[in-house]
Amino acid sequence: MSLLNLKTWVHYYVALLKRLGPIKFSLLLAFAIISADACLQVIITHVFSEELDLADIFRSFVLGLIITPWAVYFLSVVVGDLDNARHRLASTVQKLENISRDDKAKTTLLENEILEHQKTQLQLIEGTSLLRSLFDTSPDLIFHCDVDERFVSCNKAMGKLLGKTEDQLVGLSPSDIFPPEYAEAVTERHHRVIETHQEEIHATWLQCPNGHLSYFEIRALPLFNSRHECIGLIGFGRDITDRKKHQEFLEKASRDKTTFISTISHELRTPLNGIVGLSRMLLDENFNQEQIQYLKTIHMSAITLGNIFNDIVDLDKLDRRRLNLANDCIIVDDFMNDLQSLAYIQTEQKKLKLVFEQSPDLPNCLYSDGTRLRQVLWNLITNAVKFTDHGEVTIRCSHKIDGNKKWLCFEVEDTGVGIPEDKLDKIFAMYYQVKGERHATGTGIGLAVSSQIVEAMRGRLTVTSELGKGSTFTLALPSACSPKQVKSHFSAPTLSILLVEDIELNILVARALLEKQGHQVDVAMNGQEAIDKAIQYDYQLILMDIQLPDMDGYEVTRRLRDTKQNLPPIVALTANVFSNTQQFVEKGLDDAIGKPLSLSLLNAMLERHFSDGRAISLTQSTHQETEVGKVQVTLFNEIMLKELMEFLPTSVMLDNVSLFEGLMPEYLAVLESHMVAKNQQGIVDKSHKIKGAAASIGLLRIQNLAQKMQSPDLPAWWDNIDDWHDMIKNLYLKDIADLKKWIVANG
Repeated sequence: MSLLNLKTWVHYYVALLKRLGPIKFSLLLAFAIISADACLQVIITHVFSEELDLADIFRSFVLGLIITPWAVYFLSVVVGDLDNARHRLASTVQKLENISRDDKAKTTLLENEILEHQKTQLQLIEGTSLLRSLFDTSPDLIFHCDVDERFVSCNKAMGKLLGKTEDQLVGLSPSDIFPPEYAEAVTERHHRVIETHQEEIHATWLQCPNGHLSYFEIRALPLFNSRHECIGLIGFGRDITDRKKHQEFLEKASRDKTTFISTISHELRTPLNGIVGLSRMLLDENFNQEQIQYLKTIHMSAITLGNIFNDIVDLDKLDRRRLNLANDCIIVDDFMNDLQSLAYIQTEQKKLKLVFEQSPDLPNCLYSDGTRLRQVLWNLITNAVKFTDHGEVTIRCSHKIDGNKKWLCFEVEDTGVGIPEDKLDKIFAMYYQVKGERHATGTGIGLAVSSQIVEAMRGRLTVTSELGKGSTFTLALPSACSPKQVKSHFSAPTLSILLVEDIELNILVARALLEKQGHQVDVAMNGQEAIDKAIQYDYQLILMDIQLPDMDGYEVTRRLRDTKQNLPPIVALTANVFSNTQQFVEKGLDDAIGKPLSLSLLNAMLERHFSDGRAISLTQSTHQETEVGKVQVTLFNEIMLKELMEFLPTSVMLDNVSLFEGLMPEYLAVLESHMVAKNQQGIVDKSHKIKGAAASIGLLRIQNLAQKMQSPDLPAWWDNIDDWHDMIKNLYLKDIADLKKWIVANG
């Protein structure tokens, strides 16, 4: 409390000093000191009972005079300093107030800038989010790669196509993602874009994880930074599969138009045949020489016109690979008689000698297309007669052996004008005609068409000639003997069997049949699993599917033979066995039987490997399989179905059919994508799956169509593939419905 009073008095004195000034305050202060000191002296004297001395009063006066200047000076300095400090403080406060006002203005501006920045940042985030949303929702492929070909980013469409997320793709190169051949092409295009700063465009088929193929047009463009430095490329890929399909549709429409024209040409043959036949009959009548010459001209003109129509039609079919070749049994003796009759008609009209030579060791039957074979030989005979004015035409038929192959050879030799040696390698070219007085006649397509037909029949057509002395055309076709069926009474043993198969439906059917016969069955669904099990366990028989997910059956067999000794018989279990059984043996297997399994084929194979009489040849077994395949069934494999129904309930049979029905739409969709892409291996693989699944439930018609689709060695395979695919799509539901009814009726 006293401290506060003191401070109050101090403030009072300071205020008084400032108000009175130094002089007045000094006088007042001196008076106060002298008075105070005098009073103090009086009080002390009185207290101590002493007398007041004038000297004491004088001493107080002097003390007041001495102290007052110093006190006033001290207070003046202090007050001056305080006043200066106050002024400085006021100035500082003013400056601070000014700075504060400036800071407030700057703070307000900064706050506004921060708000604008936040607003801009929010807009950027929203824009980025929108851009990313557009980026990811785009059906087109979008991707970004750096200069080293590594993926930096991509949209969801790209990730979906490749079966990976964006995070998984970042840092990968084309070789980590694409097949080697396409990856190499991608790398080359990437380098060109980076080096030339030019856009690159290409179209390619890309495969999704589910096996579906899509056709993409891909654009790759250089990507630059703010300094115009190329830092990579950005790519865009558009799915143009529909465009590709439309293009295929237009091409097919063009082919259909050509087919229509070809059909019209076929229709013209009917009246031409009438002209040929009637003119030939009239030639046997009694007419004068001039009339006979007219009739001969009419007759040969009609024949020539008919041959031209045939060549045009076949040329169109060969160009579009739609030439269908039959594989019928041709009775060789009957065929040679017909050929001799046709040749006689032509040589007789020109008074040429016909020599016909037939080897005695010819087979009784030749498997080929009789119509096409006649057409080719007719063309050769017609040319021989056309370019021979006198002499003879010789036709020979013989059996020849070239290495390990047997050939049935037809030779047409004439004594005509011959062909220059330098033209021999050109006469089978389209529209080529040997220039000269007797050569430049006809269309120039007959020999070309004949050569392509013979090639489609797996044969060969060659020529030798000497100018002025004649020519010899040789047609050689593969010849094979028909094996005879061998019957046997064999009781099959019960075995421990490893079934190597990757299609569950096939496993179900084969396993049920084998276990019904008392066999113990273990299953491996890929090649590596088969190798592991075959090494670990001692099986008595291995049934090996050829087409497996990780490696083919040949590779599995090779690895087993390199790893383990004393292996059991390894038998190919495949639907391809009917084409050439021997090829499986040549590739390391012990035998081959067809899918789906049947008791007769299975027991025949077991007899060859598990009986004392193992002399039955593989060729004979092929015939047995062929005979089984000739059961007169249009839609179903009734033999196999009845065998299955002996030990499988009707409900299980129907469930198997329903499973197949559910699988087919996806199978067909993936197959169609490979067909549009013209991916032969993909078509073969997917057709093989359909064939195997159809065979497992006994759909014989679908199985046979799929078998054709998976056999690219068939004549005109590419152009027939669409028809087979359409037939499967249009027929499989009906066949399934009929099969269900049949199972219920026979269950």
